[in-house]
Amino acid sequence: MSKVEEFEELRPLLFSIAYRILGSVAEAEDAVQETWLRFDGSSTRPTSTRAFLATAVTRISIDVLRSARVRREEYVGPWFPEPLLSDPYQDPARVVELADSVSVAALLLLERLSPLERAVFVLREVFAFGFDEVAAAVGRSEPACRQLLVRARRHMAAGRPRFAADRQEQQELATRFFDALKNGDVAGLRSLLAADVQLAGDGGGKAPQLAKAIMGAENVARVLGTVFPLMSRIDVTCEPHEVNGQPGAVLRDRHGKVLHTLALDVLDGRIQTIRAVLNPDKLGHIGPVADAWAIDREVKQARRQRS
Repeated sequence: MSKVEEFEELRPLLFSIAYRILGSVAEAEDAVQETWLRFDGSSTRPTSTRAFLATAVTRISIDVLRSARVRREEYVGPWFPEPLLSDPYQDPARVVELADSVSVAALLLLERLSPLERAVFVLREVFAFGFDEVAAAVGRSEPACRQLLVRARRHMAAGRPRFAADRQEQQELATRFFDALKNGDVAGLRSLLAADVQLAGDGGGKAPQLAKAIMGAENVARVLGTVFPLMSRIDVTCEPHEVNGQPGAVLRDRHGKVLHTLALDVLDGRIQTIRAVLNPDKLGHIGPVADAWAIDREVKQARRQRS
């Protein structure tokens, strides 16, 4: 097998590692490309190509994350990970771990960890690397990695819900939610939302942004039930699609350009959180991006006409 063939076989794994460490599709793709350059430039073939490449992409991702943390501290409004519509890496033996670890909620919890804790947690808990491989990847001893993992597990456990919804329940609830959304059915939306539901958006100062997170079933249902019918009037479509392993949707303008994504957190038979990514810098990997400001003006015009 040639170097290129070896690398391409492992590319899905490398991207999946980098994305979970970085929370960014673009940065993960760059980390994978840098990994290839290091592999291609190496004059010797490693004993284990998988271990060599996993180590390289992990170290690159840790370095990128350290610099990204500074930018995220200055970010305008809430920061959410870039939406991932499909995870390229699949392992039938670890389906649950892979799906859970890529959810928006899990990625936001990972943001609480130090870069080293995050890398150790991803390699060990998500991808089941041995402690010897983890230690080599992050440049720490095995005992040190075990301690990093203990701390990471503690932080992650503190923020996780006690009971997760099964996938069938998630999908059934999402189908009802998007039907109610399309029809502007405020009462129907309200019945699907948790009492303390939160609606939040990540615009990064580059798209029309919610002034603040909207809280409570009545408020969220009223906002969604009012705005989405207006968006439908100007030919914005809501395309149900899995987002980060969760029920969600991609919204597109009349030309099929991406306006934003939605991801739903479902727990105990209700939608707990609705997260929208509107920042155009985070949507380009999905397709051509719509002019959100122009859509916002059209929505406001449609509201005035309806009044």
